[in-house]
Amino acid sequence: MTYIQFLGAAGTVTGSKHLINTSEDLAGKTGTQVLVDCGMFQGQKEWRERNWQQLPVPAVAIEAVILTHAHLDHCGWIPRLVKQGFRGPIYATPATIDLCGVILPDSGHLQEEDAAFHNQHNTTRHNPALPLYTEQEALSCLGNFKAVNFGELKQVSPELSFRFVHAAHILGSSMAEVTVTGSGNNGATRLLFTGDIGRVRDQNVAPGKVVCSGPQSGETADVVVMESTYGNRAHPKDDPRPQLADVIRTTVARGGSIVVPAFAVERTQKFVFMVKEMMESGQVPRVPIYCDSPMAIKAVEIFLKHTEEYSEATKQLISRYGSPVKWQDLHFAQTVEQSKRINESKSSCIIISSSGMVTGGRIQHHLLERLPDPKNTIMFIGFQAPGTRGFTIKSGAPEVKMLGQTVPIRAQVVAFEQFSDHADTPELLEWLHTFTAKPSATYLVHGEPAASSQLRDAMTKDLGWNVQIAQWMQKVEVNSKLVTG
Repeated sequence: MTYIQFLGAAGTVTGSKHLINTSEDLAGKTGTQVLVDCGMFQGQKEWRERNWQQLPVPAVAIEAVILTHAHLDHCGWIPRLVKQGFRGPIYATPATIDLCGVILPDSGHLQEEDAAFHNQHNTTRHNPALPLYTEQEALSCLGNFKAVNFGELKQVSPELSFRFVHAAHILGSSMAEVTVTGSGNNGATRLLFTGDIGRVRDQNVAPGKVVCSGPQSGETADVVVMESTYGNRAHPKDDPRPQLADVIRTTVARGGSIVVPAFAVERTQKFVFMVKEMMESGQVPRVPIYCDSPMAIKAVEIFLKHTEEYSEATKQLISRYGSPVKWQDLHFAQTVEQSKRINESKSSCIIISSSGMVTGGRIQHHLLERLPDPKNTIMFIGFQAPGTRGFTIKSGAPEVKMLGQTVPIRAQVVAFEQFSDHADTPELLEWLHTFTAKPSATYLVHGEPAASSQLRDAMTKDLGWNVQIAQWMQKVEVNSKLVTG
């Protein structure tokens, strides 16, 4: 008998953590324990506070982590897990390991910066404010990472093995096909953890996808644990570039700047290439572009290294324009001093900074400076989870709390859903129709309740599958013949 316990991303889109236990009973006293993803909670306070809680199983008792990709809501809690005593291997694709080598230390560094700011300005209820982990603690955990190539079978224990297959979400992103064997499981049981699922889409209506489109088709699994981020919506089908160009032109014409909260990995590279094309073709005025992130250059270097996953459009862009690091109009701010100088300039510019949901980082300082001025534009190109500052700003609120201040929102706010790297409901159904057999059960995770509920209903109606919505801390018993909640 094997069970899965949902330790995160159940009822919310962040904090992905799914524990597999091959114990003979639900008490979990024996058997292999493996964690699929180890993400940080973001958004509402009740979720963020869970980052500080102990897991229901001792970290030292977890034998391995299988990591699907390098976004913080899937990997950002790894340094904390190691801090609590985890000593096992962390399996990931080579590109994911390279990205985590940049993302995790940067996360620790930003947390230290935020804690120092709050302590300096006395804007915290905690005395003193502390980071969840430090940059050094994040660096220390990188030695636990072990590379596993796509398609390679990895034996974690005598009864548990896995392989990575392409998810087409971001560079290095994968789904984990986990196989559990043994008499207690009535033979072999295959579990498929999708991580985040990339889009099946047309380059003309949703340009800028870096990796090849479409998750791997022809899957088969006894149990599927699947994301549902965009389960209650369909992405726009129109080309965003004309509207994007119009927003940039009108903002610059009124003397304003464009501020883009964006994830430093992939979304930033995608956006700067698109703006570069529009500048070179004369569609938008040539203004300075600032990437304000300590890891921006490193992320670009990793992006350029892993050519094996490029889409054809990406290959053509790099061939035409070369490395973004060498572009005349693109400037990288790595130090706090360089970041501050951006805000000292009153000329029109484009500022791209993390975090993408405005949950922390330097983007807060740029928004603090520019949100009150109606000349400026705040442009969202990624999903904003409820409870995040990004969600508040995007939803049309008159003000937002940030860095201990209440900031009026007078700038123009726009959002482009076409940049999303998550498959929407029609795309998910298209992919699920390629399965070679019907799973015994599918558990929906990584989605807000409304999104998960609507996707469950769509899958039940369209596919006739047994679909359930995972609950936080829920244990589900799984094997090839039986699924119980």
